Amino acid sequence: MKKAFAYLRVSGKGQLDGDGFTRQGQAIERYANVNGITIVETFQEEGVSGTKELDDRPALQDLLAALKEGDVKVVILEKLDRLARDLMIQETILSDLMKQGFEVISVCEPDLCSTDPSRVLVRQIFGAIAQYDRAMTVLKLRGARQRMKVREGRCEGRKAFGARSGESQAIARMRELRSGGMAVDKIAEQLNAEGIATRMGKGWHGMSVSRILKATP
Repeated sequence: MKKAFAYLRVSGKGQLDGDGFTRQGQAIERYANVNGITIVETFQEEGVSGTKELDDRPALQDLLAALKEGDVKVVILEKLDRLARDLMIQETILSDLMKQGFEVISVCEPDLCSTDPSRVLVRQIFGAIAQYDRAMTVLKLRGARQRMKVREGRCEGRKAFGARSGESQAIARMRELRSGGMAVDKIAEQLNAEGIATRMGKGWHGMSVSRILKATP
């Protein structure tokens, strides 16, 4: 069976409690199952913008090192913008990986990783459009924050899990279960069984449990 690494990324600290990692992971798992691929390891980039260079992308650095050192030569992403949002960085990373004999699979754009000139052109056009849309979104959000700051005198970001009432008890339960040797996926199942809710009132997942345990002392 073919083996591959999965690469997931969310771009903002406020997205860590959302469904970004879960959605990306599920899409990659579905693709792998349908195509007879085994996901050997998952690399998660937490709260790092896709416009940053490699020096600011620790999980991507680890992924590149693992590709060079092991026998896994395939990387699966949900979308190419998870690899990089900036078009030039995206194309540079893809080109470098392909030159070294590594295969990059985008679940949502399976044909766009081709080296055929027409496919490369389509990828660049799509990337340019997405880059423009993101730039416009950033401008709108910045304007909204500035208007809120003028109106209210402040504009706070999302607080880490544990800062709100009742969340510290959830963290304490996670640590208790973890100290007993329980895997993070099983911890998530236990929290759901005990009716301990996430901040958004949704079910727990192993990746969110792992992130919270790593982020809290």
